[in-house]
Amino acid sequence: MPNESANPLLLGWIKEWYDVAKERSSKGATVYKKAYESMKACPLTFNHPSEAQQLHGLGPKLCDRLTERLNQHCAENGLPMPKIRRKARKRSIDDKIAEDTDGLTPVKKPRKAKLYVPTLRSGAYALLIALSSVPEGSDQGLPKNEAIRLAEGYCDSSFTAPSDPTKFYTAWNSIKTLETKDLVYIKGRPLKKYVLTEEGWEVAKRVRKTLEDDGQRPKEAESLANARPQKRNSDQFLDLDDEPEEVISTALQGRSPAAENGGQRTTTTTSKSGQRLGEAPIDKYGTFASPRKHKNTTDFDFLELESSPAPQPAPSFARPHHSSTRETEIPAKFPNKEAAAGIAAFAERESESRTTRPVFPSFQPIRLSPGTFTVRLVLDNREVRAKNDRDYIQDELTKKGVKPIVRPLELGDAFWVAKCNDPNLLARYGEEGDEVVLDWIVERKRLDDLVGSIKDGRFHEQKFRLRKSGVKNVVYIIEEISMSQEIASKYHEAMQSAIASTQVVNGYFVKKTQKLDDTIRYLARMTTMLKSIYEAKPLHIIPTAHLTPETYLPLLAHLRTHAPQKSHNITYPAFSSLSSKSDSLTLRDIFLKMLMCTRGITGDKALEVQKLWGTPRAFVEALEACSEERERRELVFGKLGQAVVGRRRVGRALSAKVAEVWGEG
Repeated sequence: MPNESANPLLLGWIKEWYDVAKERSSKGATVYKKAYESMKACPLTFNHPSEAQQLHGLGPKLCDRLTERLNQHCAENGLPMPKIRRKARKRSIDDKIAEDTDGLTPVKKPRKAKLYVPTLRSGAYALLIALSSVPEGSDQGLPKNEAIRLAEGYCDSSFTAPSDPTKFYTAWNSIKTLETKDLVYIKGRPLKKYVLTEEGWEVAKRVRKTLEDDGQRPKEAESLANARPQKRNSDQFLDLDDEPEEVISTALQGRSPAAENGGQRTTTTTSKSGQRLGEAPIDKYGTFASPRKHKNTTDFDFLELESSPAPQPAPSFARPHHSSTRETEIPAKFPNKEAAAGIAAFAERESESRTTRPVFPSFQPIRLSPGTFTVRLVLDNREVRAKNDRDYIQDELTKKGVKPIVRPLELGDAFWVAKCNDPNLLARYGEEGDEVVLDWIVERKRLDDLVGSIKDGRFHEQKFRLRKSGVKNVVYIIEEISMSQEIASKYHEAMQSAIASTQVVNGYFVKKTQKLDDTIRYLARMTTMLKSIYEAKPLHIIPTAHLTPETYLPLLAHLRTHAPQKSHNITYPAFSSLSSKSDSLTLRDIFLKMLMCTRGITGDKALEVQKLWGTPRAFVEALEACSEERERRELVFGKLGQAVVGRRRVGRALSAKVAEVWGEG
């Protein structure tokens, strides 16, 4: 046992444990070796083993073990166990004052939080100056590209390229620091805008004052009035088939088409539509459009409105107008007054919905010419063959000449993008990224995954989100893998019903494969086909600044109806933001998700409930206002049981279930 140490007893025990661990080839031998070397080199004498925690390699557990061994050693030799030394607290002036008082301890003053001061010419410093260029107290914010443009002159680092090639951080990452310290908050979707909070304005004022003291004047942001495209006259409607440089005016006019033809009524006709891709009729989500043509119009299938009179206050789509009495007329073939009243209420609601169409802005699309982009397949990184073989799909696609882009996707399992050959091409137009989402998306389901999604409700929720995404062509790939006989027979009807509903009701294309390799071959052939289709024609990109969650789907539907020969798309960051489950969720979205948690409430039914009661509080208050139990159980049925037809209809049993979930407790 070594005696040259200041703590020979502790050092000997550690040496003993080290030798045992070394003989057993235990991983703890490394730990004991470090502790032994630290204890041997320490010149201090410890009164208690717990004091050895200050040495490198001795943690609480090892010190506790030394304490137990010392306790055992003292008991065997009849020695007193050393006590832990307590550090004497220094008496402060406040303690002396407290002793002189009547025994009352003064209340400790709360420590004032230190104000955040950014480093001079850092990313946070420059961003605070840029974001404070808008008027204080306004709700105006700056998008990322505008904030970077204003901040570049006040920062020594780049906002786009990392200063260190081995790292990925740029000066723009300082925006996360400002968000964490509640100096900046984000508003807007899909175009994010950054706004200073009250605390942020206080810090920004101090920063700007230092600039003014140095004789510098911060640059001011362009006013939104200058940044936004000017509104066109309401009686102008440009041809959507003109050259892409022309500004597309999509403002909807609230007058009858009869005024365009000297009082003659204009009728509309629709072509026959099927249930497969590219043939299903357009719905309110803007998917599967077959263009509706107007008679007495130009060659571009929409009306010339240059000589129209002033529009009415309420904008709406140009469509044939019908008499209001005729719309609410109750047919004589309905002997049941209750059913007739329901049909009348439904017709009245449809008439009101036609007068509340959104008004779209005028915008200039970004045109990508053929040859400036390449069609690429984007694959979700969660699509794997097995846990221990995660790169199988990616490797097999690469062997077939298709190198996919693998990343986590907000929606779908795979889709295709037009990737710009010049990474800065879209940035010159104020857009983020270098990818444009095409109108094709794939959802892959194995039979066992299909059964699981039907049981937990994900199947309907995914189809609902696919409709809201605005993607025109949706492909469901069903892999018919082998299943146990018990599960196959139990859920056979449910699986067949779900597949048929996807084809007939939703209008999605269903591709059945036998195994994963067949799916990979199908994705490779699809990529080759889409490359031949899209790379030979120009793409028209809707600027993200003109997209909002409220107008995105109606705008796509309008463009696809009036300009079906053109391809209008959005950037990948905008698509990802609009398709995200949790990115900037509104109260309406949360209410819809809450309603769809009840088994039997589909997306269509949830929308109808949300139209009647806009918020969860309004719905709960309506249920609480019911005086009788029967009235409460039939509240939803009374509103949506007969006045609504089709899949949006809510029966008595489902109404009672909703009332039980929302009305009790």
